[in-house]
Amino acid sequence: MAVHRVEVAVQGPWSLATSRAFWEGFTPSALPERTGEALEATFLVEGEWRRASVSVTQHGATAVLSLSGAGDLDRAAAQVCRFLSLDVDGRAWPDVGLRDPVIALAQSSLPGLRPCGFYSPYEAAAWSVLAQRIRMSQAAALKASLLRDGVFIPPAELRGAALDLPGRKAEYLRAVAEAALDGVLDGPRLRALKPAAAVLEVQQVKGLGPFAAELVVLRGANAPDAVPHNEARLSDEVAERYGRPLAEVSEAWRPYRTWASVHLRVLRERRLAGVPAGAQAEAVPG
Repeated sequence: MAVHRVEVAVQGPWSLATSRAFWEGFTPSALPERTGEALEATFLVEGEWRRASVSVTQHGATAVLSLSGAGDLDRAAAQVCRFLSLDVDGRAWPDVGLRDPVIALAQSSLPGLRPCGFYSPYEAAAWSVLAQRIRMSQAAALKASLLRDGVFIPPAELRGAALDLPGRKAEYLRAVAEAALDGVLDGPRLRALKPAAAVLEVQQVKGLGPFAAELVVLRGANAPDAVPHNEARLSDEVAERYGRPLAEVSEAWRPYRTWASVHLRVLRERRLAGVPAGAQAEAVPG
């Protein structure tokens, strides 16, 4: 199968190594750990729901995407740029650190990190359903049971699958599949909306409450500038470090409020794990 090569000029700080380490520690959608410098992933291309594989390497400020698959590989490349945050102009991201010393600490500890994690809003929504009211390790096991050759089950197949899952998870997953097939969970469409409007739309999908809808928009569509209002651990970390409300503190983070929130969550996990504040860990949790 021919390989489609795309070169992307990344604007602003970016480290493939830091981003890959972050994603490898992101339990909801972790990359398998691999040797070598490339980030490699196989995923479903939104809309077509066919498999595509990508190998991403970094050459200075350029990301080189080598893609293969049977579908539209230009569409797949755009999706890669979205889930790696390569499509965001990050040239003003260092200015946030100049305004906020806590974020400056996070930036120095996680040089070049761009938030990533879910291949699509569809997969983020499915994870949100699977993770409801159970431990993360249990949710990860349920998700593993829905993989097909290492890739999450396509929505048309999920909609018709006989699912043996606790509670109303099967019902909610079918609703997620329907929403994906109807375009409600389309990544480019959600990114084009204001984040608050996108969250409200996602909440119309049965089984997706405010926390889940924020996850779908902020980490599924990877909207770069929104504040998660239903994430208690982030609010706790802001209270610990700033002694002020999240809504007030986050004003200094514009237009990268999602990025700053993710960085703070990483600082929290490392603080609770006893990792020194300025240390650069080989892998960072998501």
